[in-house]
Amino acid sequence: MQDTKGISSVLSNLLLMVIAVGAMSVAATATHFITGNLRENMSERLVIEDVWFKNEEIAIHLRNVGKTSLRVSAIYVNHTPQLFTPPDFSLEMNQHSWLNVTYSWSPGSTYHISAVSSRGTESADSYRTPSS
Repeated sequence: MQDTKGISSVLSNLLLMVIAVGAMSVAATATHFITGNLRENMSERLVIEDVWFKNEEIAIHLRNVGKTSLRVSAIYVNHTPQLFTPPDFSLEMNQHSWLNVTYSWSPGSTYHISAVSSRGTESADSYRTPSS
């Protein structure tokens, strides 16, 4: 009878250690994934370098100045989502390129233009169109 009490306490201690190690493994894995995603979001930087108003079109020059690649998921003109070409627009680190938005703009008007990445990084500013 007395021998079983010794085995019982050893097994309970062993079980508690297994539970503690398992819980710490889950916590460490979750922390790794959460901080990895935050690190990517914080190192993503998108800049609108230039905007040209052409006939029925707005050409936007974008540059990725961050430390990770990015994909543009939305373009807004006056807070309204617009279709853009190319539709799958991605930029690697230190890469820049033009993106085109079909839009009927008015001469001498001001437009708020913003570009948003798939991770939520936004670059926005107001631009004045040329007068006729």
